[in-house]
Formats: sequence, C-alpha cells, structure tokens
Amino acid sequence: MTVSITWHGHATFSLDIAGTKIVVDPFFAGNNPAAKTAVADVAADYILQTHGHGDHIADTLTLAKRTGAQVICNFEIMNWISSHGHENCHAMNTGGGYNFPFGRVKMTPALHSSGLPDGTYGGDPGGYLLTVSGLRLYIAGDTALFSDMVMIGADGLDLAILPIGDNYTMGPDDSLLALEYLNPKVVVPCHYNTWPVIAVDAEDWANQVRANTSTKPIIPAIDEPFSL
Repeated sequence: MTVSITWHGHATFSLDIAGTKIVVDPFFAGNNPAAKTAVADVAADYILQTHGHGDHIADTLTLAKRTGAQVICNFEIMNWISSHGHENCHAMNTGGGYNFPFGRVKMTPALHSSGLPDGTYGGDPGGYLLTVSGLRLYIAGDTALFSDMVMIGADGLDLAILPIGDNYTMGPDDSLLALEYLNPKVVVPCHYNTWPVIAVDAEDWANQVRANTSTKPIIPAIDEPFSL
C-alpha cells in the first residue's frame, strides 16, 4: 500500500495513508511565504505537531477547529491548544509510542527549542517515527544532528524528512552525517529557502547525498505529491 506525501513549503507536509489525511506542522499561505495552498483548502484527520514555533504552528488551531482533526503533540502544546478551544488532542512525550487507527507513532527526540507564539512554554521539541502501511517514516522536526539517530534508523527506514537550512537546524553537511546514522532508502529535505537566512542550494545538496550515501534524495515541488 502506498503513502502519498505532499510538501507545502518550509516544514509543512500532508500525508495520505490509505485515505487518512495527516498534516505535519501546519504553516500555509498567508503565513508561510513559501506556500501556495491556503489552510482553508486543506483536509486533515490528524495533525502531527513537532513543536510550538510560529513557523510550525501558525495554522494549527484554524485547521484543527475547521476539520475536527486530532492534534498529536506534547503535553504542553496540548494544554495550549485546549485552552484555545480545541479539545481533540493526543498528548505524547519523547520516547513514547501509540497505535492510532492509521498506524503506530513514536515521538523521537529533537535538539531545538519550543516556545509558543504567545510566549507560553512549549515543552520539549520532537520528531515522529511512523510505522504505517508496511513503511517506516521518520519526520525529524527542527533539530540539530545527534548521534542517537543511529537508534532511530536501526530497524530500517523507508523515508527520512530532514531539515537542511542551517542557522536554526542542521545544515547540509550535518544532514549527510545524519543520513549515515539513519540510512533511509529515501530522504526529503525541508526547512530551507523560506527566508534568506536559511537559503540552501538544494540541488547541490542532492548531488552530495548521491555522491556520499546510498540514500535516494527527492526534492519535491511544492504541492506536487509523490508516493512511496
């Protein structure tokens, strides 16, 4: 069974898993300068929230309230979302896993920060390891390189979504070492070229991936889905 993935720019993705719609870090047109799609045009059954920064959570409440989607996030973000009028949340914490109707989700560490837009404490940032439709997908979230990525990739990965923009997250060079640790079949970059401070030559990065790893890089065009 295939999984369809659509990049909406920056670190926002939509996943279609056997008809279940999952949105990662909602940040759409009007807020996201790299996005083309408006949040009003997005379907969601679930939202995966990696952390609380505005460039990841700006449209979460709007999307969740309109669609009724369940927000999967850490406990602190759950409290913040609930205080803003959306009760359908599932709180997790680093290292914990849960079996949802669409598959298993495990929350992984991320080396970053996580304040919310109003200054509220956003708890620890994270990533997600999904086991769905016979595939293992790793969404790193905003993170620096860390050696425990070896354990995340130990059982095999079909896909890793990694930030490469540098400055706020790992950059292209560190992402190559992350791929050595993770050893996924496919890698997709994110969190780059949204603003000049995270400008990266993605094609050069992809060439480096091909030259130095066994992983296949895919640089998706915005709003053009690809399948695993």
